Amino acid sequence: MQQRPAREGFGGGIYDEWMKSEGIPIYQTMVGIEDVNELPRKPWGRMGGLGTFIEMEGTKQARKGLYVVEIPAGGSLEPEKHLYEELLYVMRGRGLTEVWQEGQPKRTFEWGKGALFAIPLNTSHRLVNGGREPVLIFAQTSAPLAMTLFRETEFVFNCDHNFTDRYSGQADFFVAGEARSKQELASGETRGTRWETNFVPDLHAVVGDYLSPWKVEGGKQTYIILASFAGVHTSEWPVGIYHKAHYHGPGAILVGLRSEGYVLVWHRQYGIHPYQDGYGEMVEKINWKPDSIYCPPTEWFHQHFNTGNEPAQHLAVTGGGLGIELPTITGRAAGASSPSIREGGRVIEYEDEDTEIRQMFQREIKKNSVEFAMKPVVYRTDPFKESHLTGGIY
Repeated sequence: MQQRPAREGFGGGIYDEWMKSEGIPIYQTMVGIEDVNELPRKPWGRMGGLGTFIEMEGTKQARKGLYVVEIPAGGSLEPEKHLYEELLYVMRGRGLTEVWQEGQPKRTFEWGKGALFAIPLNTSHRLVNGGREPVLIFAQTSAPLAMTLFRETEFVFNCDHNFTDRYSGQADFFVAGEARSKQELASGETRGTRWETNFVPDLHAVVGDYLSPWKVEGGKQTYIILASFAGVHTSEWPVGIYHKAHYHGPGAILVGLRSEGYVLVWHRQYGIHPYQDGYGEMVEKINWKPDSIYCPPTEWFHQHFNTGNEPAQHLAVTGGGLGIELPTITGRAAGASSPSIREGGRVIEYEDEDTEIRQMFQREIKKNSVEFAMKPVVYRTDPFKESHLTGGIY
């Protein structure tokens, strides 16, 4: 797997020093990883199993920690607890998790491939491989933020306080359940369904019910609240379709669940027509498929493409494990809807995009014998002031 050198700004800080001390690889890349399964992993003394840390520029900007850990067949990880939030996605294998607090009963729940769950803050927990094949788990944490705040890793991993307002040993805490509620916008408009749970048995089986045409034709989403992770949703869109380009704040992590395709990413200073304006070499193209991950840096345009023969599905984690969405410098949440660029927003409408974008997509889907399924577009040529897209980003 080719690794792109990290930009200036990686490294340094208490979290970075802690990662180095853990003795496992730290894989640094600009935007994404096509296949997490191929990452080099080494024995992880403190945790058990085999692991590697992941750093992308967007996760660094948002102070998010990422890692993957492999649990050998018949094995388990070491018990641990910590003063940071942790969201776990099972990429392969099956097993169980034990969760407990001092003076509370130990709770156990089983999981398999596609499961998503969050570990309550500072609870003791242990993950066990329940099958004959290795388990691979991808994790997002708020460890960089916690370590920066407390400045002492010993305290982060050995605090005795039980946050019983978050978890107090409830027997049904990790039951998927069917409880759903409507999330109302300030205008009174219904945005869609929000699933409040601490355990999703299989993300691949989650069917979106919130239409998101502002992002992509035929797009659907389901919002999920897990423990303190508010910014979680699944996103799906049809065959032969691609997203509108858009930008937002840092830390929106995308995990491929179904189909395949690519994402284009470019700094907003190169405008809405990077190819036409001679900046094509500045556009990053990252292929994605199931078990790919990528994270656009803050304020960079990015655009998702489905070139496969089935509807595309992603897991998106925009929140940071704080129970809130991470704001951008413009004050909008990372996953919030937005008006078009012409209206001062963050979305490039199809009629405003670079003509090479659609032509490239048509060439790519032809390789897979996929039929182009998007509505015809008439490109706009009237003047557009792009001065707000340049400068002042960092």
